[in-house]
Amino acid sequence: MRLAAFLLVFIWTTSFSQSVELKTLTETEYMERVLMHHPLAKQADLRIAQGNAYVMKARGSFDPKLGADLNQKYFDDKPYYSLLDAGLKVPTWFGLQFQGGYESNRGQFLNPENSDPTDGLVYAGVALPLGQGLFIDERRAMLRQAQVYQESTEVQRQAMINELLYEAASAYWNWFASYNIMLVYEEGLELATTRFIAVKRSAVLGDVPTIDTLESGIQVQNRQLMLQQSQLDFANATALLETYLWEDGTIPLEIDENTVAPNFEETESLSLNPTYVNQLDSLSQTHPLLQQYRYKIEQLEIEQRWKREQLKPTLNLKYNALSEPVNGDVLSAYSPNNYNWGLEFGMPLFLRKERGDMRLNAIKIQDAEFDIFDKEQALLFKAQASLNDWQTTDQQVNLYRRTVRDYAGLLAGERTLFRNGESSLFMVNSRELGYLSTKVKLVELITKNRKARISADYAFGILGTN
Repeated sequence: MRLAAFLLVFIWTTSFSQSVELKTLTETEYMERVLMHHPLAKQADLRIAQGNAYVMKARGSFDPKLGADLNQKYFDDKPYYSLLDAGLKVPTWFGLQFQGGYESNRGQFLNPENSDPTDGLVYAGVALPLGQGLFIDERRAMLRQAQVYQESTEVQRQAMINELLYEAASAYWNWFASYNIMLVYEEGLELATTRFIAVKRSAVLGDVPTIDTLESGIQVQNRQLMLQQSQLDFANATALLETYLWEDGTIPLEIDENTVAPNFEETESLSLNPTYVNQLDSLSQTHPLLQQYRYKIEQLEIEQRWKREQLKPTLNLKYNALSEPVNGDVLSAYSPNNYNWGLEFGMPLFLRKERGDMRLNAIKIQDAEFDIFDKEQALLFKAQASLNDWQTTDQQVNLYRRTVRDYAGLLAGERTLFRNGESSLFMVNSRELGYLSTKVKLVELITKNRKARISADYAFGILGTN
């Protein structure tokens, strides 16, 4: 009685669920939402802004700098001295630094070398590194590295998007598989339920042995178990899929209970696109992960230039023209004989620190180059393997569609023989299990084919770009 009551409830529930309007979530709709709203997609977009900020920060080293230095001493009611030096410094990309300012020194005990005319002194001149820093200095190295980093942020973003969409697409096709396998087991339970009711009715009439009702009842229970497991797998796959569904990167979304995956019978396999094979040779130049390593090497090479520059001696020349302002006119009293200049020289005797820094940086460059060789071979293997899977699974899907049709024909024939008393319940169950197994296998092959295409896009680093 319990089993019969369950069967009635199942049949009613199935017919009711079929009357509810279902909405299919396609892969295109799903991937567009992930790309537009997922937090990691939003985070990937921040990489571009981060690169721009680094360049702005590095350019700040070349900003003109206005400054003033005031030192005064008062003791025993006497103004010992008052030293004022205010000016503007303008660094340039070529290493030159222009500077100008105003100097005014006063006091009873002023050092004679600091003495100025009554109206003070105006100075303007340049500072030039003739040794270390002539061709590249720390400021120029930092700016060039920041510019390289800015260029690399686009491939960083693409690498993050590529990783996100690969994981999201894998979750989608696992959801697709679990949903369609659940449909297959629902069909299997419905078939077993219908046969159990028919066998029980025939047993009451004495047309079949009573023991057949026991066998058909066991089949119903087995199908129940299979369906329950598939429902659990579908619920878990749905929960995983929901982790990729967001609104504006901050609000997690849930899938409506009436939203379903595409039906596998209406989902075609994808044939291998020959353009992928042609792109294998250029993979090392186009994959964002490998491009990131090349940008890293470029930054290290800039740093190596600066470290090599530090092997030179420090030789800085400074020259300032001096003039006394007369009634506010700076140029009226100017004479080329009024100036000050300075020369700074320095050099470590052994250069061990500088040579050690160069060796360490050269090792970093070599290490990054070895990483490129290793990653390139791994990516080429993954790309080739995914293309092989793509091509083979397409052939397997086409083959297995015929297998499903053949098993359906065998099942229909066995049912006819059973109704005519020429077959057994065991043979019908066997044919039915074979039919259901081939449908499940077909779902798995379609899923594998679609995931192979996703794996190919991932291996080529182009997810989200097409």
